[in-house]
Amino acid sequence: MSDKFNPRDITWLAFNERVLQEAMDRTVPLHLRVRFLGIFSNNLDEFFRVRVGGLRRAMDFKDKFSTESFFEPPSKILQNINDIVIRQQQNFDKTWKKIQAELGTQNIFIKTAKDLTGLQQKFVTDYFDETVESNVIPILLHENTPMPYLRDKSLYLGVAMRKKQWQYESKFAIIEIPSRVLGRFVILPTENPEEKNVMLLEELIIYNLPHIFSYFGYEEYQAHCFKVTKDAEFDLDNDIRTTLAEKIEKGVKSRRKGKPTRFVFDKAMDKALLEFLIRKLHLTKRDSIIPGGKIHNFRHFMDFPDVFLNESQPVERTSFDHPAFIGQRITDVIQKKDVLLSFPYHKFSPVIDLLREAAMDPDVKSIQITAYRLASNSKIINALINAVRNGKEVTVMLELRARFDEENNLKWKALLEQEGVKVLVGIPNRKVHAKLCVIKKRVQHKTLQYGFVSTGNFNEKTARIYGDHLMMTADRGIMADINKIFNLLRKPKQDPVAVLKSCKNLMVCPDLMREHITRLIDAEIQEAKAGRKALIIIKANSLSDRGLIQKLYEAAKAGVTIKLIIRGIYCAINQKEFKQKIWAVSIVDEYLEHSRLMYFYHNGDEEIYLSSADWMTRNLDYRIEAAAKITQKDLKKEIVDQLEIQLSDNVKARILDKKMRNEYVKSEEKSIRAQIETYHYLKNKTLPQ
Repeated sequence: MSDKFNPRDITWLAFNERVLQEAMDRTVPLHLRVRFLGIFSNNLDEFFRVRVGGLRRAMDFKDKFSTESFFEPPSKILQNINDIVIRQQQNFDKTWKKIQAELGTQNIFIKTAKDLTGLQQKFVTDYFDETVESNVIPILLHENTPMPYLRDKSLYLGVAMRKKQWQYESKFAIIEIPSRVLGRFVILPTENPEEKNVMLLEELIIYNLPHIFSYFGYEEYQAHCFKVTKDAEFDLDNDIRTTLAEKIEKGVKSRRKGKPTRFVFDKAMDKALLEFLIRKLHLTKRDSIIPGGKIHNFRHFMDFPDVFLNESQPVERTSFDHPAFIGQRITDVIQKKDVLLSFPYHKFSPVIDLLREAAMDPDVKSIQITAYRLASNSKIINALINAVRNGKEVTVMLELRARFDEENNLKWKALLEQEGVKVLVGIPNRKVHAKLCVIKKRVQHKTLQYGFVSTGNFNEKTARIYGDHLMMTADRGIMADINKIFNLLRKPKQDPVAVLKSCKNLMVCPDLMREHITRLIDAEIQEAKAGRKALIIIKANSLSDRGLIQKLYEAAKAGVTIKLIIRGIYCAINQKEFKQKIWAVSIVDEYLEHSRLMYFYHNGDEEIYLSSADWMTRNLDYRIEAAAKITQKDLKKEIVDQLEIQLSDNVKARILDKKMRNEYVKSEEKSIRAQIETYHYLKNKTLPQ
C-alpha cells in the first residue's frame, strides 16, 4: 500500500466487508441478515463487471497514467483483490452456514433434492412438469464444439453424467437456471403447518435430472452451480451518423461479448467438468477463479420469501409526512419557505405531489427535470406525462449512460417522446448526474419559479431505503442557475465550464465545484493558522480524488478539524505530520447512506451544501453535477444536527484507517445508532410543540 493513499478498489472491498459484517451481526434481524448476504453478492458482481474489467484493461498500458489513476500498479491491485475476495468468500460461506442454523430455529428449512418428503417429491415433479420444464434448455458439451454463449449474471448448473459400465468416462451438460422468468425460490408444501420449506430452483431441477436426460439412459448425476461475471464496460463508437441512443443500444448489445472477469463455482464440482469449463472459457491464472459453496448468485436473496417470524420493521419506523406539508398544498408552502426532506424518514410523496399539482395548475407553463435512475413504474414519469397532456411544456434530461440502467432509460426515452415530452440526452463525454427540477408558472404577468435540488435520484422505490436529502425551494438564485444548466443541455456543443461559470448560487461541475471546494478549504486553513476555530465536515459515498485528498491533508497539517462520514471508497490516510488527525467513519446499517453534504465553519458563518457529487475525479471533472447552498437558518441547523448524530454513532459506525480493519467505534457512553436517532429527531419535529 502507498503511504499517502489507499487504492480505490481495495477500499471498496473493505466497504463490502462492512456489508458482510451486517450479515454476521446476530443483533440484526434474521431477514435483514439474509438480505445483506444478497447485497454483498450483488455488490461483488458489479465490482467484477466494472472495476476488475477496468484494471485488466489498464494492465495493457504500462505508462505512468495507469499507476496514478489507481494509486498502485493494476497488476498488484488485481492480485490483492483476488486474495481478499477468496478470504471474503470463506467468511461468506461460514456466515451463510450460521444463518441456515438460525433459520432452523424459526422452523425455516432450505430443502435440497435429497431430503424431500413423499408429499414434496410429488409437488416438485408436478411443478417441474407444469411450470419449469418448458423453460429449461439443457446443452450437451463436447470437446470439439465451441462453448455456448453464457449470460453474465445468470446462474448455470454444470452436470456430469455417467453410466455404471463407464469406469472413467463422463458426459457433460449445462443448464441455465431460468430464475429471470420463474424467480429463484419455490415454497414447498409440508405436513407440519409450523414449518416453512423453501427450495431453490436449481435444486428442483437437480431432482428432475433423470427425467430431463431420460432419453440417454444415464444412471449417475453430479450437478453443481457456477456463474461467469463479464466485463460490462463498452465503448461508444464515433460514427457521427448515429445518435447517442443508437450508440448506447449498440453498446448494451456488445456487453454480450465482454471478457470473463470472474468464474465462481461450487468447490464440490466434478473435477473433470471444472477443468473442461476452465479450458473452454479460456480462463487463465490471471482470471479470478473462485471456489465457493453450494449456492451462487446470492443477489437473489435480497428478495428471499417472507417466511420469517414476526421480525418486520416496527410500525414506529415507517416513513412519515413532513410537518410543513400536512394539510397544505406543496406549491403554496415552498413559495414561502424552503423545506428539507430527509429520506427514508420523510415520505417521498411531496415530490410526486408537487409535480402532480404543476400538471393540473393552469398557470404552470413548463417543467424541467433531470432523470438518472427511475423506478420501474415511475410515478415521476406518470406525473410528467400528465403535465404534457394538460398542455405543459415538459423537458426531461434523461441520462442514457447511467450504468446498468441504459436499457431502461432507452425505453423511458421512447415512451416520453411518444407522449410529447422533450427529451434531452446530455452533452458529449459528460454524464449528467445533477438532481434538479424547475417549474415555471405565470401569474398576473409575473413569472414564478420553484422546484427542488437533491442528493439522490428521483426514484420513489429507492427513497424508501436510501438516506438522501432533497430541498424544495423557490429561491430565485437557485432557479436561475438550474435554468442555466438546462440551457447548456439544450445546446450541448457549448463549453460547459464557460457556460456554468456564471452560476452564483449552485456549486457546479465540471471543474468549478473543485475550485469552489478548494477555496472553502483554503479559508479554513487560514482560520486555523490564525488560531481561530476551523472545521470541515464532509458526508459522501466516496472519497478518492487525489487533488482534494491532498487539500484535506494540507488542512490537517494546518490544524483544521476534519470529520468525514464516507460510506464506501475512502483513499485518504492520516499522516504523521498532521496537526489534527482526520476523523473518518463509515456507517452501514439498514438504510443505504447515500446523501452528500459539505459543511465549512467559515469563521462562524457556516456554509453548508447538499450535493449530487461524490469527491471522485469522475464526478468533479467529467460530469454535470450541482450542489445547493443552504441559507435558511432552521434548515442549516437541521443538517448540522443530523451530521452530529451520525458522528456520534457508536453502534453501526466503523473507523476508516490505513489498515482497513473496519473496527467499530467504541464508547462507554450510551449507545447511539444514527439511523434510529435520526428517525426520532425528525419524528419529534412533526409533534405539536
